[in-house]
Amino acid sequence: MKSICVIPARYSSTRLPGKPLKDICGKPMICRVWERASRARSVAEVIVATDDERILRAVEDNNGRAMMTRADHKTGTDRLAEVAEKFPNMEVVVNVQGDEPLIEPSLIDELVAAFVADKDLQMATVATELTDAAEMNNPNNVKVVLGKNNDALYFSRSLIPYPRNAGKSPVFKHIGIYAYRRQFLIDYAKMTPTPLEQAESLEQLRALENGFRIRVIKSSCQFIGVDTEEDLQLVNEIYREATS
Repeated sequence: MKSICVIPARYSSTRLPGKPLKDICGKPMICRVWERASRARSVAEVIVATDDERILRAVEDNNGRAMMTRADHKTGTDRLAEVAEKFPNMEVVVNVQGDEPLIEPSLIDELVAAFVADKDLQMATVATELTDAAEMNNPNNVKVVLGKNNDALYFSRSLIPYPRNAGKSPVFKHIGIYAYRRQFLIDYAKMTPTPLEQAESLEQLRALENGFRIRVIKSSCQFIGVDTEEDLQLVNEIYREATS
């Protein structure tokens, strides 16, 4: 199955300005993400999609591939769809966030494999189990509930399922890594935002509200999205330990 991995990257960030170019052990963060994603065996190419020349130059200076996209995109999905339009020979598009420098390459392969196994699947993502109560109740951690076939039933910033009977069902945190069939991605980006999507500010609800399935891959991988200086420091420590 022909697949491509796209990493949307914008320079601006409310909590960490210039985030894609922050240093991780001698290289810009976006380059670290590109390097790790490039280790996946199932994708033909990994491309950083950006609207900023500084990010483009940083990726190319570190032997990666980047592509300029329009500056007026409202979401990363829109930017992803613009890139997908330019690769008509690809069947699956994997979206890796530009602030996930610890992305596990094998997870990208698992996402692509889901489309090989299920010919009708249009969209897939990732979740990991939560055990800490504070993490469960943090609205910045998006939760997802799953059916027996591991398709998503709902995503929410609220704690779901509600633990009226404690311990009866695990709580899963949604990880913002997605894979799409190429044509579905292009169509999805053109869909009108839906009520639940707008209420929760969760774009993936648009797919569920329109009747599409989202397969969820369960993972125990370590996920540290870089949103703060503290996150950046932690990731640097992990990289230093890995290379020492």
